[in-house]
Amino acid sequence: MVELTIDGRAVSVAPGTSILEAAASVGVDIPALCYDKTLTTFGACRLCSVEIEGRANLAAACSTPVADGLVVLTESDTVVDARRTVLDLLLSDHPQDCLICEKAGDCLLQEYCYRYGVEHTSFVKGATKNFELDDDNHLIQRDQNKCILCGKCVRVCHEVQATNAVDFAGRGFESTVTTSFDHPLNKDFCRFCGQCVDLCPTGALVNKQLKGTRTWERQKVRTTCPFCGVGCNFDLNVHEGKVVGVTANYDAPVNAGSLCVKGRFHTDLIDSPDRITTPLIKRDGVFEPASWDEALDLVASRLLEIKQSDGPDAIAVLSSARCTNEENYLLQRLTRAGLNTNSIDHCART
Repeated sequence: MVELTIDGRAVSVAPGTSILEAAASVGVDIPALCYDKTLTTFGACRLCSVEIEGRANLAAACSTPVADGLVVLTESDTVVDARRTVLDLLLSDHPQDCLICEKAGDCLLQEYCYRYGVEHTSFVKGATKNFELDDDNHLIQRDQNKCILCGKCVRVCHEVQATNAVDFAGRGFESTVTTSFDHPLNKDFCRFCGQCVDLCPTGALVNKQLKGTRTWERQKVRTTCPFCGVGCNFDLNVHEGKVVGVTANYDAPVNAGSLCVKGRFHTDLIDSPDRITTPLIKRDGVFEPASWDEALDLVASRLLEIKQSDGPDAIAVLSSARCTNEENYLLQRLTRAGLNTNSIDHCART
């Protein structure tokens, strides 16, 4: 183990641990805009810079490994001044529309400006971005003017999703995160998993389903995704008794925050006018509403009639990937032990 001191606290961590991770292990919060534990180290924002005794320059805590005997200061006057300067520079070409921004209250840049008392930029005569809003897509809104080039969206798309839908383009002040040939996002090259939206620290990427509701207005309810049998967890965002969207839950044991397009964006089926909410029985060629008892009794009686008249192999059962493993287990037990047939298949078998 490596022994070091962070803000006067003795810390013991494994070799190769970064200063930022070592600090987090003892409850010291070092701010960072480009860091995420699920991604490779990028070291772009420099907001995590810390002071190390005996070294002339500040060090990026996210990319600096621990070493025996290091004495680290995370909130010294020098460090705080450097962080204020970084935030000042970021605000110099960032829209000042926090009052109406969809990410207000859930924006790391806003949070850190509040934390360090940076109310406005001092670089009032500098150049500013003037990109057109990409609002063509029905799921994700992209505003390059609010992008701080932290690279989280690029890395999660490359490293986690292996889709490579977006990357850096341009040089210097004209640098952007965009698609090939700067096309709007579409299903030809993007899976619409929404991981980029989830990790974006500003309002550069917005989930359109959540627009119009503030983060503090939404109640989060953890649940299991119903679209397949993997068992991914996520948080349903509920506003005024209605599910308005989904956000990832990074404590989920199965998916650790990763979601597919169905899990993240297709909970709108809950309030779909086409959704069947009551059992239907066909009478004289027309489906009519029925009670659950009536529907289940009809299914049970017809299955027994077919089994007695034509034998169990006249019955076949198809189960669904949208059911849990436990539900599919019970269905195959009913099929094999109750109906005495092995003619059961699964929609996701292949």
